[in-house]
Amino acid sequence: MASTSNVRLDSNSFQTAINDDSNDQIDLVGGPFAVIESDPGVFTSLTRKLGVKHLEIVEVYDIEPWAVDHLNPYGLVFCFRWRKDTHRPADFKDPAAEHVWFANQLSDDACASQAILNILFNCSNVDIGRELSEFKEYTREMSPKMKGLAISNSSVIRNTHNSLARPADIRGADNVLATAILDAAKKKEKTKRGSNPPPNKRAKTKKAPAEEGDEETYHFIGYVPAYGKVWELDGLKSGPLEVGDVSTATEWMDVVRPALRTKMRKYGGGGDDGGHDIRFNLLAIVDDAYEKASDEWEYWKSERRQLERRLDEGWQKEVDPTLLSAAANVFDGGGGQKFAPDFASKRNDRDWQILNMDQDGLRRAWEQCVSNAIKAKVVLEEELTKARRDHVGFFFVSVFLSEFFLQTDHVKRTHDYEPFFVEFLKCLKDEGHLTGLLAKN
Repeated sequence: MASTSNVRLDSNSFQTAINDDSNDQIDLVGGPFAVIESDPGVFTSLTRKLGVKHLEIVEVYDIEPWAVDHLNPYGLVFCFRWRKDTHRPADFKDPAAEHVWFANQLSDDACASQAILNILFNCSNVDIGRELSEFKEYTREMSPKMKGLAISNSSVIRNTHNSLARPADIRGADNVLATAILDAAKKKEKTKRGSNPPPNKRAKTKKAPAEEGDEETYHFIGYVPAYGKVWELDGLKSGPLEVGDVSTATEWMDVVRPALRTKMRKYGGGGDDGGHDIRFNLLAIVDDAYEKASDEWEYWKSERRQLERRLDEGWQKEVDPTLLSAAANVFDGGGGQKFAPDFASKRNDRDWQILNMDQDGLRRAWEQCVSNAIKAKVVLEEELTKARRDHVGFFFVSVFLSEFFLQTDHVKRTHDYEPFFVEFLKCLKDEGHLTGLLAKN
């Protein structure tokens, strides 16, 4: 069979190029997507590896306003134990849906990446990076099925997804694919060898297997506000499903809340009693908490410098002594990082306002600046502490610290422990201990 491993998308135009030996982006042969853990740290790693900037994915434990609205989520990912669901074709016939970027899921276990991409490609004010931007533009006019095929055949997306899976899950995905191919080949060969068809008889209706006996399968769907509506993006459905109209981006959670409650009631219980066994979790795509805190702290550090340049000599005697004492410590620390693209423009606007203040206004602004800086530093230190404690710090959470914790967490999750256990069992057998241990059990 002719090799297709040299077919890729050009880095500039994302157009198909043939006979290029550089790193592949599109693999026409394809491959399986492995199961990955439904964990916010894993999904944050996934988005970062794909080039998405300034975002993280956090778990949400309640959908009430007090628990979610302060996060200002760009989209939500709902993971649940899948059961067959039906919708009328008319449910997907919405002219506004034509503008929504939506891909069908054509690869098993790709639903996590699929849900995240379906959301991100409908967010106009996030930085998804060069490669995903090119991919989005290249597939813009494709049908949902062709978009799904493009995702399945993207070695960049597939390899990034699989890099976060356990080796055992990758082998399992390969085994499932190989078994399916062999079964299909056997079925085809059996059909070819078949003789004349038997007399036409009424077929016996086979009873469908009980749903409770099926293997547990979890599925991910996305919710995102776009084009004046909130959409449910389920890769197993034929298209985006409208949840409701929304007038501003800040109100979309009020629209999606009833739909989420319905989903949770439908898929939440796992037992025959209707269940208290929670079989779902909810993730939110939000601004990176550390980056926001770092920007906030840097903003007030810059504010303080500008104000003190304008204040008259002896101003320290005319401000709150408690804040004056606190200022000596709150602004200590190494140079932080600025992440927001509009950080400089915001500071320029504020600096112009400071130039027009009188001395009383400058003193009041200084006191407010110190109060805000204290709050910002507390939040910043909380984020750093959380990174150290949970080992989910990321690229920008104190760059060296975060990369260390990220790599540690990644190695723990993806290291292949199977060879060790196999060798350990062999040693037990060779030394005559294995039979005795098995007999005890």
